[in-house]
Amino acid sequence: MMFIDKARIYVKGGDGGNGCVAMRREKYIPEGGPWGGDGGRGGDVIILADEGLRTLVDFRYKRHYKAERGRHGEGKNMHGASGEALVLRVPVGTVIRDDDSGEIIADLIRHGQQVVVARGGRGGRGNARFATPNNKAPRMAELGEPGEERWLLLELKLIADVGLVGFPNAGKSTIISRVSAARPKIADYPFTTLAPVLGVVRVEDGRSFVMADIPGLIEGAHTGAGLGYEFLRHVERTRLLVHVLDTAGSEGRDPVEDFRVTCREISLYNPVLGQRPRIICANKMDLPDAGPNLDRLRDAFGEEYEIFPVSAATGEGLDALVYRIIDLLDSLPRDLTAIEETEHVVHTPEPRFTVTRQGGIFLVKGKEIERLVAMTDMEQDEAVERLQRIIQRSGIEDALKEAGIKEGDTVKIGKLEFEYVE
Repeated sequence: MMFIDKARIYVKGGDGGNGCVAMRREKYIPEGGPWGGDGGRGGDVIILADEGLRTLVDFRYKRHYKAERGRHGEGKNMHGASGEALVLRVPVGTVIRDDDSGEIIADLIRHGQQVVVARGGRGGRGNARFATPNNKAPRMAELGEPGEERWLLLELKLIADVGLVGFPNAGKSTIISRVSAARPKIADYPFTTLAPVLGVVRVEDGRSFVMADIPGLIEGAHTGAGLGYEFLRHVERTRLLVHVLDTAGSEGRDPVEDFRVTCREISLYNPVLGQRPRIICANKMDLPDAGPNLDRLRDAFGEEYEIFPVSAATGEGLDALVYRIIDLLDSLPRDLTAIEETEHVVHTPEPRFTVTRQGGIFLVKGKEIERLVAMTDMEQDEAVERLQRIIQRSGIEDALKEAGIKEGDTVKIGKLEFEYVE
C-alpha cells in the first residue's frame, strides 16, 4: 500500500442554533412576557490520535469535514440541544498545522491525545434573555454564531523503532523485504523507494519492532535537495538509526565517505537527531571489493560504532543484525517526545477592529464585530437597532468618518453590506 504522509483538509465547527422569539400565552397570565429559548451550541471538530492507524490515506478521498449544528431554541423557554462533536482519527505522530499561517496547532505523539481544531459556534440567545425593565417584551433574538472554519495541513512523521538510512541503491528495500513481511517494489536504479515502507520484524522469542525503510538520501538533503526534507522528516522519531552502506562500492561509491555524508546531513537537519544511537550495516558482502572496504570501515569507525557485515541478497548476517537491533531497542526509552520545531510564530495582539478602503467599499474587520453581525437577524427591527447602537458605541462610526466615508458609500462587515447613512 502506498504510504500517505501529508494531507490538506477543510474543517468547520457546527453553527450555533438560533434563539427563539416567543411570548407566554397562558389563560390567567395576561402579557406573560418573553418565553423564547436559546439555540444549542454547534459541535466541535476534534482530531484524535489512534495507534491503530498507519497512514493519512483516508483524507485523500474526503477533504471536507463539518460538525453538527446546534438545534434552534423553542417556545416555553426550551433551549436547543447542542450539536455533536465530529471526531477525526489520525495516526499517532501526526503534526497539525494551520494552512494559512503555517503555525503548529498540535503534535499528537500519544494514543488518545486529542485537540479541538474548529470550535462550534455558540447558540443565539432567545428573546427571554433580552428583557429589561424598560423593554419587558423584546421581539428580538440572536442567530447562532457560525462555527470556526479553517484549512489544515496534516503531516505524518512516520513512527518506527528503527530507521534504515543510506544512499539510493544501498540495499535498504531488500533488507526490509528479507527480515519483515513488508514487500516494497525493488528495482535497480537510484531512488527506487519514493515513499517510506513500514515492516514489522518478529523474532522467535515473541519480541518485535517496527522498521522503516526510508527514501534514499543524497548530499544536500538537509537543504531540500532530492527528496530532502521528505526523507529526513521520517527519521525524526526513530529510536535507532541503521546506516546501510554499499560496501562493495558499486556505481563508484565509497562506503566510508557515504557514512560520513549521511551522518552530516542528519545532524545538519536536526542536531538532536544527530545524537541518536546508530549502528552500521555493511551490505553487499557477497560482491567483490566488499572485503577490503569492510576493513576500511572498521579502521575508520570500528571503535565508535558496531559494524555488521551482511548480504541482503543471500541473507547472510541478517539474523545477527536483527537480534542486535532488538537487544539495543530493549535498552532505549520508548517515549516519543514532540519534535522541536525551528520556526516560531510571533503573535501580535489583534486590534479590536480595522477599517480599510477598497475602491468605494469600506471594509470593517474584527472578530467581535464580525461575530455580532453574523448573529444579528436583519429581519428584526429591534435587533438591527441594537447592532447600530453597538457600532456607534464601539467607535466604528468615528473610524469610518476618519477614513473619509460619505453618505451613500458601501460598508462591508463580514458578509453584511449596507449603505452608509449619516
